[in-house]
Amino acid sequence: METKNQPITIINGENLILGRVASIVAKRLLEGEKIIIVNAEKAVLSGKKKSKTRKAKVFLEVGHPKKGPFHYRRPDRILRNTVRGMLPYKQPKGKQAYKRLKVFIEVPEELKEQKTETLAEAHAEKLKCPYFTLGEFAKEIGWSYGE
Repeated sequence: METKNQPITIINGENLILGRVASIVAKRLLEGEKIIIVNAEKAVLSGKKKSKTRKAKVFLEVGHPKKGPFHYRRPDRILRNTVRGMLPYKQPKGKQAYKRLKVFIEVPEELKEQKTETLAEAHAEKLKCPYFTLGEFAKEIGWSYGE
């Protein structure tokens, strides 16, 4: 079914629409591919920043700080969680697929020389509505990078 020496696909998340990337990546993960997404903070959300932020802040109030549900504020965790929502993660095949995904903020040193792929069908240039980056969104809801 799946091989141990399977090549790893590196996807550059810069200017890619979050939902479209997540659905494409989820499908490829289920097919057995190993995927690394870099530049998660440069992925794009469509819509107006103010309304999305307002909704997210209301959502973040749900739950208990120690008992959960836990809501992430980091862009890499938000993107990873979006992909998880498109996987059958409670089933064994979904758990295995989720383990094959890695998401990074920026590009790690060990991946700088490697060739990255971009998903043309998920590019933000196709959007005709306002949009903003996942990094901007994360900062609005409480992520503080490098502090």
